[in-house]
Amino acid sequence: MVTDMTWQTNTTTSEQTEALGEHIGRRLRGGEVIALASDLGGGKTTFTRGLARGAGSLDRVASPTFTISKEYVGPKFTIVHFDFYRLQEAGVVAEELREYIGDPNTVVVVEWGEIVEDVLPADRLTVEIKHQSGEGRELTFQADASLKYLLEGMK
Repeated sequence: MVTDMTWQTNTTTSEQTEALGEHIGRRLRGGEVIALASDLGGGKTTFTRGLARGAGSLDRVASPTFTISKEYVGPKFTIVHFDFYRLQEAGVVAEELREYIGDPNTVVVVEWGEIVEDVLPADRLTVEIKHQSGEGRELTFQADASLKYLLEGMK
């Protein structure tokens, strides 16, 4: 029986949020899809910066809000980071996303993924980030049981 796994924690600094991303980044195998949900300025790019570093990428991570997507190359796979915030409809970008999903040489990270919900696989990690006071964040991780290895060892 496949069940979802949920884990929740709070951070008080952007460094702690980034460290959670790094922890998961070290466990990535390639082929995973990660959906990030939060308000503007919620910490999605901060989390992704840690994720890329944990995966071994030396690339500079920045929000792809104006470019729609960015790539961060690591030693084992490439992270493709999509941000659909500015789009009214996904159009051709949804097809680009579809091409990456399931590729074992790619990890897909999606911000503002509601517009491509029908493209995203059910077996993904969803990270919901809620802004608390100051730099504080409440992070809720929900993963399909097939991705439980991503959450192992979380503190």
